Amino acid sequence: MDELDLLKKDWNKQPENKKLSVNDIYPMLHKKSSSIVKILFYISIAELVFWILINTIPYFSSTEYRDRLNSIFNEDMLTGLTIFSYVVILLFIYLLFKSYKTVSVTDNAKKLMQSIINTRKIIRYYVIYNLVMVFISSALAVIYAINHDPKLADISNFNDKQLTVFTVVSIVIIGVFMVLIWLFYRLIYGLLLRRLNRNYKELKKLEA
Repeated sequence: MDELDLLKKDWNKQPENKKLSVNDIYPMLHKKSSSIVKILFYISIAELVFWILINTIPYFSSTEYRDRLNSIFNEDMLTGLTIFSYVVILLFIYLLFKSYKTVSVTDNAKKLMQSIINTRKIIRYYVIYNLVMVFISSALAVIYAINHDPKLADISNFNDKQLTVFTVVSIVIIGVFMVLIWLFYRLIYGLLLRRLNRNYKELKKLEA
């Protein structure tokens, strides 16, 4: 049980005429919300560093990996997708930082509630974006692999049944990969968003 829950428990035990005021509860909700958004901001930076390392270390340390990647993706397309992904992540980090600054300085419950709503929207849109990008990049990888990977050169000789099996297996693999990414974001961001949502509900009660 955290500090806010203890305070609320003590608050509910007190007689009506001695109960703590909104001004006693709000600062703690404000502090908790600010801390959660700050953690989300730090996680987003860690994620940016993680993806940079994942993309650059294998590419520059393994000639085989680099050649295989270049055989699957067009060089311009690979560069474009990489730049676009980093731009989106940087934009996401900026929006979270802006949200954190707003939460930190606000002294109004309604403004804090709006900041919480905006933060939830930012995270939701970012997760949706990542799932869409996983689907698109995976589909493009399969298409380019079929057309350019020597190991799949004989796919043109597949009969209808073999081609159907290959397509279904590819869809299943992409689906599993997307579910894993979704579970990752649900684990990383889900807990913090639930806490933020709980703060939002408490603020609504105070405003009522």
